[in-house]
Amino acid sequence: MRRTTRLSAILALAFAPMQLSAQIANAPSPAIRSGFDVARLARIDRFLQRYVDRNEMAGAVALVLHDGRPVYERAVGWADKESGRRMATDAIFRIASQSKAITSTAILMLVEEGDIALTDPVSRFIPQFAHTTVATGSDTARVIAKANREITIRDLLTHTSGISYGTDPIVASLYSEKGLGPSAGWGWYTADKNEPICTTMERLATLPFVAQPREKFVYGYSIDVLGCVVERASGIPFDEFVRTRITGPLGMQDTFFFIPPDKRQRLVTVYMSDSANHIRRAPEGPKGQGNYVEGPRRNFSGGAGLLSTARDYGRFLQMIANGGQLDGVRILSPNTVRQMTMNQVGSLFNAWDPVAGFGLGFGIDGATGVASAGTYGWGGAYGSMYKVDPKEHVIVIFMMNQLPNQSDVNAKFQTLAYQALVEPRM
Repeated sequence: MRRTTRLSAILALAFAPMQLSAQIANAPSPAIRSGFDVARLARIDRFLQRYVDRNEMAGAVALVLHDGRPVYERAVGWADKESGRRMATDAIFRIASQSKAITSTAILMLVEEGDIALTDPVSRFIPQFAHTTVATGSDTARVIAKANREITIRDLLTHTSGISYGTDPIVASLYSEKGLGPSAGWGWYTADKNEPICTTMERLATLPFVAQPREKFVYGYSIDVLGCVVERASGIPFDEFVRTRITGPLGMQDTFFFIPPDKRQRLVTVYMSDSANHIRRAPEGPKGQGNYVEGPRRNFSGGAGLLSTARDYGRFLQMIANGGQLDGVRILSPNTVRQMTMNQVGSLFNAWDPVAGFGLGFGIDGATGVASAGTYGWGGAYGSMYKVDPKEHVIVIFMMNQLPNQSDVNAKFQTLAYQALVEPRM
């Protein structure tokens, strides 16, 4: 019996490493989805919920795409807190300056078709831009002089036209008198105007700008001017061009300038941060809910007027990431996309980082962020943001409607997305 027991023990010791190896082989491995650690992605859920629980954010939709496939999509919080309407992944948001990339795409489509050249003076399409002016000095000792040359289409695309939003002290009173600048919500808002966008832009041309063409990077109405150029160059209304040439072909069924009546219940309510960084419902009007449901529906702002969903905007960005095509639909050529997503302004955008800059529609990240150098993107005044990382084939989109927004949730979301990427491309 003792010999049998001893033999059994020897055999057990001999086979123990094999059994341990089998247990290790059969043990559940960390779940990886398209290069992302699923458990780490779950951190985003907790991260976003904290902002809702602390009353620093009403709600949001977050989307992460990798190689064109969603690896993370969540709706958190409230689309309308007071009525108890929960946020949903198909919620419709005011995307403000995220409109700029779509308008820039429209312009470059017409460039590819030979209807526009980047070197064209804007006056070819809006004659009032033939003789623009520039204000220097101060609001009490203001000097208005002629521009040293005409503004071109390229100047508008790269925000080097010298055109601001008219809230600069030196010109604010002049813009306010014309229904722009301080009289247009936060400066960029035109959805309440009962006039076509070209009428607004013709009036803008009579006002002084704040820098000479190509002198500096100035963020303002440049892309709104391009919306009028699209209309004049194509011969069709700007909203119709966007719908029939971009959003329709790409299957973006929830992207428009004013919300259709049958979809109004999906529009997210705007909240605002107070002095304690807590949210409260924003007022009606240009500095709050806007006129996207009830309004004139005539002024199509290419710089700040579109509404969209995370999924819709993801389709647009995936088209850009794919070199101008999606699901067999080509919108732009790969070469045009390269021009859009490479720095076109030298050091005017960022004097400290040679990689960072601005292309023909997108801001370009440098080497100091969590994403790869050369990642491109932008955001919107209501707190939304997006990034496209061409090296990692990652797209991150964060949608919220909070104005003014003092929360850092949108900036931190990108970090939370990247900490879950555990199999980066080498």
